[in-house]
Amino acid sequence: MDSILIFILNSILFGVGLAMDAFSVSAANGLAAPNMHISKSFKIAGTFGAFQMAMPLIGWFCVHTVAENFKAFQKFIPWIALILLLYIGGSMLYEGITNKAAEEAREEVPGGTLFVQGVATSIDALSVGFTIASYTWAEALLESLIIGVVTFVICLVGIKLGKTLGMKLSGKAEILGGVILIGIGLEIFITGVFM
Repeated sequence: MDSILIFILNSILFGVGLAMDAFSVSAANGLAAPNMHISKSFKIAGTFGAFQMAMPLIGWFCVHTVAENFKAFQKFIPWIALILLLYIGGSMLYEGITNKAAEEAREEVPGGTLFVQGVATSIDALSVGFTIASYTWAEALLESLIIGVVTFVICLVGIKLGKTLGMKLSGKAEILGGVILIGIGLEIFITGVFM
């Protein structure tokens, strides 16, 4: 029972950490279109959630295939996860502290670029495949679904906040996302190497 709760909590935290870029872009979309219809809000959040769900599965498949063929590679997975999550989390911290994400988000984004936004905000989720390489397909799928649902909800909140409060929270979201990803990277590394 405890391991299931830890699994769910880790999945939720991954979702929160990974969704911060999508949150910022969602807030920007909300700011750019304050009269956005609810169906458009669901379309944006659904796109980001779908990409955040698909990317870890793609990463899991690639890493799982490599790990199955090269057993020696498995001992490097915690190191790779740590390096990737430190890099991604550090980049998010840098962007949040320097307000780069907020400056980029102020530009109005045409509706036709939603696909590009989805890819751009979820590409870092590929690294989750490294961290869940030891999971079964069902576990990887469940984690990815949780990440997708968390992203969907966070993006809906981002759109709403963007529509009502402006972009002040997006920079803080980058910092929070960076801290969470670095923490998860450290937890994975410590668990994988020392336990």
